[in-house]
Amino acid sequence: MSIIQRATNELLYLRGALRTLRRATPIAKTPTRTVRDFIEEIAQKFGDRPALVSDRGTLTYRGLNALANRYARWAKQQGIGHGDVVALMLTNRPDFLAIWLGIAKAGGATALINTNQTGAALAHSVKVVGARWAIVEASLMPAFRTSEAGFGQLVDVHVYGAGEDRLPRVDEAVKAFGEDDLPPEARVPLTIDDRCVYVYTSGTTGLPKAANINHYRVLLAMQAFAGVSGAKASDRLYTCLPMYHTNGGVLAPGSVLAVGGTCVIRERFSAREFWSDIVRHECTMFIYIGELCRYLVNSPPHPDERRHHIRLCFGNGLRPDVWLPFRDRFRIPRIVEFYGATEGNSTLFNFDSTPGAVGRIPGWAEKKFPIRIIKFDVEAEAPVRDAKGRCIICAPDEPGEAIGQILNDPERPANRFEGYADRTATEKKILRDVFEPGDIWFRTGDLLRKDRLGYYFFVDRVGDTFRRKGENVATSEVAEQLTSFPGVREATVYGVAVPGIDGKVGMASLVVADVASFDAKAFYAHCATLLADYARPAFVRFPQALDITGTFKQRKVELVAEGFDPARTDDPIFVVNHGAKTFDRIDPETYGRIIAGAIRL
Repeated sequence: MSIIQRATNELLYLRGALRTLRRATPIAKTPTRTVRDFIEEIAQKFGDRPALVSDRGTLTYRGLNALANRYARWAKQQGIGHGDVVALMLTNRPDFLAIWLGIAKAGGATALINTNQTGAALAHSVKVVGARWAIVEASLMPAFRTSEAGFGQLVDVHVYGAGEDRLPRVDEAVKAFGEDDLPPEARVPLTIDDRCVYVYTSGTTGLPKAANINHYRVLLAMQAFAGVSGAKASDRLYTCLPMYHTNGGVLAPGSVLAVGGTCVIRERFSAREFWSDIVRHECTMFIYIGELCRYLVNSPPHPDERRHHIRLCFGNGLRPDVWLPFRDRFRIPRIVEFYGATEGNSTLFNFDSTPGAVGRIPGWAEKKFPIRIIKFDVEAEAPVRDAKGRCIICAPDEPGEAIGQILNDPERPANRFEGYADRTATEKKILRDVFEPGDIWFRTGDLLRKDRLGYYFFVDRVGDTFRRKGENVATSEVAEQLTSFPGVREATVYGVAVPGIDGKVGMASLVVADVASFDAKAFYAHCATLLADYARPAFVRFPQALDITGTFKQRKVELVAEGFDPARTDDPIFVVNHGAKTFDRIDPETYGRIIAGAIRL
């Protein structure tokens, strides 16, 4: 990197950080100014400007606040008060935001339920937060009913939309209530420490955890990302991410609502219609999840893919192998990648769009942002401690777990950790006596590395990285190399146990255009050229599609459990043949020989 480029990046970081801090810092100084006050202030300030736009309807700033007031009065009539929880299971639409804002105005908290959930996972999501009321879209009621036996508590269910005549319809009921702000005598006393929403982790490795998101964190997310993106009243931001998650439901609308801009909402992502929507709605920004960008890169050319007026996009999970093809093909002027968890206290921003970096903290800013990378034992799945029992900071470019110091300092409220609805889950994310007696840090559960310039790069999730031949294999980095092979659209990598072999053996699931024409010899050569021998997959599986969460995160639990046994799936599975420098199809006989140790891996 040249001296001029380094100076430019320093300036971009400084400007971005100052802009973000300028918007976020005042929040903690007025602890009684909550989300309720925020929405009323912007309604007064921006009036009839369009706030939320979708094919399902449009809400102005005044209209959004008015509808939230109707839901607040409805909530109070139901007996929903301070600290009470309502489960919301609704697809993307402007009313989604109005509903949880209204419940927040009444003093309650809304659990934002994943619309793809059913059965035990859905029952757990409702039960773990103690929800006594639920608002469910009529079309989702069949899924909701599969979970009702597992609640273990009485839940008062109201439906949104037509089609469920046996239950009260909330979108009709609220029309009877007034649109004005609640009068002083009806306003429950609130502070920024009160619960506002519950947002669930993706549940890629087990049941989802419900993260406690108070008014402070909601306001912080909205104001901070208005600063991160440099949002203006003229901006129109496009989101097709699920609103039950922080990115789609808080960051996307909040970043433009804070400045009088417009959020364009689509019900769900469509690679075919993404650029048409962007052009039709004259959007200037959009929010992404990394795999969304991969889908767009893998999609056929679209006539609108360069006719847009996008000035910036922001999001997380954009992998290095996709970054440059995405930026160059679609002519994206600026990409602001960020790193952070909904519930976490460690957030990083890549203000200068350095490809592949999830963020940066220059040396002069480290005291302001106490984030560290510590040595991690992959096999024990625990941090490494020295003879004195203290954690060890990684050297530059050495992968380790990212942790963020938990501080209850009014001057640094972003360093707090609010935890989960489940206290046991909360305790698992806390690391104690890290560098000195009594200090406490938040465990991100992510392996990152930091270079000498302060750039952070994502390596893998804790639990995904595995040991092979005494070396750590970062599955995400291997997957990036595999997707560079012609015809591979998507890849996920994981370790599987093989009898008689220490550690685990690499396996890849690849989505390809045509398995019959897949060149196994060329793929073997590709792996041998780009990957160390311990990192090369010994098994390759070819599913028609990868199983992902609603937020585009890959699920590996079932893949690991099924392993390389052809009897457990209809997907073709192949095993490496070092002698012929290719991969051969596994049948029951071959599987038996592998288990018996007769085939060298």
